Amino acid sequence: MSLMAAEASEAPQAVARFLAHNAKALAELGLRLRQAPPPVVLTCARGSSDNAAAYFKYLCEIVTGVPCASVGASVVSVYGGRLKAQGALCLTISQSGQSPDIVALQQAAKEAGAVTVALVNVADSPAARNADICLALHAGEEKSVAATKSFIVSCAAAAAIVAQWSGDAALLAAVDRLPQSLSQAVRINWPGFTDFARDAASLFVLGRGPAYPIAQETALKLKETCAIHAEAYSVAEVMHGPWELMGEDFPVLIYAPDDAARSNTAEAAARMRGTGADVRVVGEALPSAATGHMLLDPISMIATAYLQIERVAVALGRDPDRPRLLKKVTETL
Repeated sequence: MSLMAAEASEAPQAVARFLAHNAKALAELGLRLRQAPPPVVLTCARGSSDNAAAYFKYLCEIVTGVPCASVGASVVSVYGGRLKAQGALCLTISQSGQSPDIVALQQAAKEAGAVTVALVNVADSPAARNADICLALHAGEEKSVAATKSFIVSCAAAAAIVAQWSGDAALLAAVDRLPQSLSQAVRINWPGFTDFARDAASLFVLGRGPAYPIAQETALKLKETCAIHAEAYSVAEVMHGPWELMGEDFPVLIYAPDDAARSNTAEAAARMRGTGADVRVVGEALPSAATGHMLLDPISMIATAYLQIERVAVALGRDPDRPRLLKKVTETL
């Protein structure tokens, strides 16, 4: 078994550890956010962590109504911009917690008056030490270059923050059940997916709402572990320029959780099939594990997807743990 497969399979236990170790801190953060709601939320992340931040953005805006935006780290680290963030919440998500540009952006937000919260897997890291509040991911060491369990825990942490902030009983209960839901997700197989992806010269991965960042993460993993040219789009956005690429046997993977966008996504999938595209839908022919809450189902979907992608990489003769040009910790300025 590759490290990627082993680590992805550890996600249920990793999420359980995060929730257990951070129960008190999450409750305190939720109370703080209810008592002094920020006017805006900023996120600070790169790579897979930025996809987790985008997932947080959708949950934050859907559940609390507070606008959330990703701030480019280079605004501070390269261009010397000065933030205006009085009263804001700045959420940093990082596996290593040490990329200089991420640390610089977090510090700039703090100096500008934001409350800084860090979700990091390395608890003794610059981002962890410099944050007002650090919620350690407790995902355990991740040796494969492809981040899997740390991404899943980051998404679970994002959901837990929003659940505590809103006090939504159904969301809180679903977050508590996530380890059990993920235990089901990592045992699911997607029939025919290996051949579908292995033979693709290029493919689309689509989603909408909270499923869109999961599509982005899937496309990223297909690139870095399989060297497949996968592009992620919103189900709505693909109807614009990218639609022109649709045609006979063009491969399309769609995430379709049972949420408010489900009917629109189904209509879009039918239109794509009408062009001759080979459309596979997660949540239909490709099974997924229900979490008991529509906003959390994308987390279980990516838990399944990671293991399917690992199989594609192996089928292509690639080592999913050691991409040709990548390394585990990427430090940018």
